[in-house]
Amino acid sequence: MHRDELENHLNQLLDIPRFHDYCPNGLQVEGRSDILTLISGVTASLDLLQAAAAAKADAILVHHGYFWRGEDARITGMKNRRIALLMHQQINLFAYHLPLDAHPQFGNNALLGKKLGFIETGHFGDQDIAAQGELAQPTTLGALGEKITRTLLRKPMMIGDPNKTIRCIAWCTGAAQGYFEAAIQQGADAYITGEISEHNVHAARESGVAFIAAGHHATERYGVQALGDHLAQKFGIQHQFIDIENPV
Repeated sequence: MHRDELENHLNQLLDIPRFHDYCPNGLQVEGRSDILTLISGVTASLDLLQAAAAAKADAILVHHGYFWRGEDARITGMKNRRIALLMHQQINLFAYHLPLDAHPQFGNNALLGKKLGFIETGHFGDQDIAAQGELAQPTTLGALGEKITRTLLRKPMMIGDPNKTIRCIAWCTGAAQGYFEAAIQQGADAYITGEISEHNVHAARESGVAFIAAGHHATERYGVQALGDHLAQKFGIQHQFIDIENPV
């Protein structure tokens, strides 16, 4: 398929004009015009780019791309090595940040909730990124932590009483610890995100609402995978998800 056809489909599917983001969404680095092989991954690190080049990828699809707001605009050092590899190999780089978090079918939040068996009932937070819902059956915080460990293959950090009963849940993948206060206001028994800040510990202890930091990378592996599979099925291209190990 042609690069422009792929970009137009992704931009429309993910409704990128709706979002005020911290980076440009869409095609970030232009490569060859014809796309037969697509590699997806969470972050456009040098390790992922090298793996994609070895797989003879025509395009790479990621959640964390480049050109973040406030970063040094110069193409030097690490940024130069990454972009030089893409341009030398003529590999396209597509990146979708908040649109991929929020999508109802291929979004990180929708898929994390589905994998953990949550019943989604609504959204909250800036641009309605965060999700809220219920557990199919009430459980304890300790048991929920064990399920997260089995599902994400990573033990989460949990602040709260392991025997606390969890019925109402709120979640937002990645670095969304800033939504914890809003989750408390939504009446959640527990809030799940990727990372935790120092003040979240005190807020959890004082509010009685459990805070679960399940890993930035670990919580954001599913959206880009599902989106890549969708593109392969719809357009008949080859797709492979490459998971570059990240303990965070």
